[in-house]
Amino acid sequence: MTGTLLFVVVPYLCLAIFVGGHVWRYRYDKFGWTTRSSQLYERRLLRIGSPMFHFGILLVAVGHIGGLLIPESWTDAVGISETAYHAVAVGLGTVAGFCTLAGAAILIYRRRTVGPVFSATTVNDKIMYVLLIGTILLGLGTTVLGNLTGHPHDYRLTVSPWFRSIFYLQPDTGLIESAPIGFRLHALAAFTLFAFWPFSRLVHVFSAPLGYLTRPYIVYRSRDARLGSRAPRPGWERVQ
Repeated sequence: MTGTLLFVVVPYLCLAIFVGGHVWRYRYDKFGWTTRSSQLYERRLLRIGSPMFHFGILLVAVGHIGGLLIPESWTDAVGISETAYHAVAVGLGTVAGFCTLAGAAILIYRRRTVGPVFSATTVNDKIMYVLLIGTILLGLGTTVLGNLTGHPHDYRLTVSPWFRSIFYLQPDTGLIESAPIGFRLHALAAFTLFAFWPFSRLVHVFSAPLGYLTRPYIVYRSRDARLGSRAPRPGWERVQ
């Protein structure tokens, strides 16, 4: 029952909240669909931390998409050995994890030490940072610990097929329960983050300025020769 609750009910509930929450947020809170940028308050640290964090998290997302959605049999079929796949995954994962954590550390430091940015930080933002960083640390820690001990767990035989089975509507809890506890905690933390996602600033991930491609040109017209719509006061002349 515990396995069914944690690895069947919780994932489906979180995914339902993830989808339904974004629909609700878009319909009823379009003006709140924003990152609430704090660039006007401070730029020096933002220019360093933001690119590092976004580059790292993008690599993390690409790695997870490849590792969870692409079966091992597919990579074997195209001639990618398990050794080569593991080397690339560990290498990219290490770079992605370092960039993500370093960038996040700079951004959190900025939020804590820059007065206006700290004042603009909400409780929602703090919860988001805890869930996001916690999920990343669990995944990175499990992977690094497994490689340091020389016994890395092949998640593509347990976690990946379990994740795919959720979308097949045939969840196999035996697969995820056979994985080390670190992977199980990482999966639960990730689904918790997905449930919180629609109600945080993370919604900006699904924003794209597609309207700029089709919007009409902005027409600029020169002002009146008098440099204004009102006549100057008597006794004063405008400098041309």
